[in-house]
Amino acid sequence: MQYRSLLTKMKTELQDEVLYYLETEFDVLNMNQLLDRELAFYFVKYECLNCHENKKIFRQGFCYDCFQSSARVGDWIMKPELSKAHLGQEDRDLEYEKKVQLQPHVVYLANSSAVKVGVTRKTQVPTRWIDQGAHEAIEILEAPNRYLAGITEVALKKHVADKTNWRTMLKNEIKDENLIEIRDQLLQYIPDEAKDYVITNNKETNIKFPVTKYPEKLKSLNLNKSQNYKGKLVGIKGQYLIFEDQTVFNVRNNEGLVVDLELV
Repeated sequence: MQYRSLLTKMKTELQDEVLYYLETEFDVLNMNQLLDRELAFYFVKYECLNCHENKKIFRQGFCYDCFQSSARVGDWIMKPELSKAHLGQEDRDLEYEKKVQLQPHVVYLANSSAVKVGVTRKTQVPTRWIDQGAHEAIEILEAPNRYLAGITEVALKKHVADKTNWRTMLKNEIKDENLIEIRDQLLQYIPDEAKDYVITNNKETNIKFPVTKYPEKLKSLNLNKSQNYKGKLVGIKGQYLIFEDQTVFNVRNNEGLVVDLELV
């Protein structure tokens, strides 16, 4: 059976074990049900997630032109502290920026390869943690806009990491940490403007991923170069598909690629 998919990040659902779903042209695949199955991927073409033209993907599923112009990928996306919608100042599209920036945002700690600090919209909890492959996470504060969350992250990342080591995460070379204790140690560094939004009465969220075998050595699949691949799916963690031959495929990093997926 074969499915065509314009790749976008897999949808997830937090249960006892994370459920993963991949959207295809006419269906939605429950990827958990494909564990221990042979899958084949064939590169078909590019399709920019913004203009939908067959143009080489530059970054985040966008072609170069759209990446330079679309409000959906402004600098404030990666650097929340650059948000200015609360001041009524436009970056690329003020209406869109107000819609996204002027809503509750959460600053959190997540443990995927080590404990890191991050920012996400409240509506993206726990999705963001799952996408990062975190096995435990906790909220630090809930701010009313992206800017306040952003300046808090900037202050805290002087004392804790803000990046995930994807190799360590996929090898499952991790250890449990006391996130409540670490959060409490960091409270002293929160900017004065954001202190009223601190959360101190919550617990850690624990996340279990559907993986039957973790890789020891990693081979990253690049469909731009190889054009096709076949392997036995043995796990899913973060936005990565993990195969028996230790190949890993980051679905999110390949957004904008149209592929045919065959169940062998």
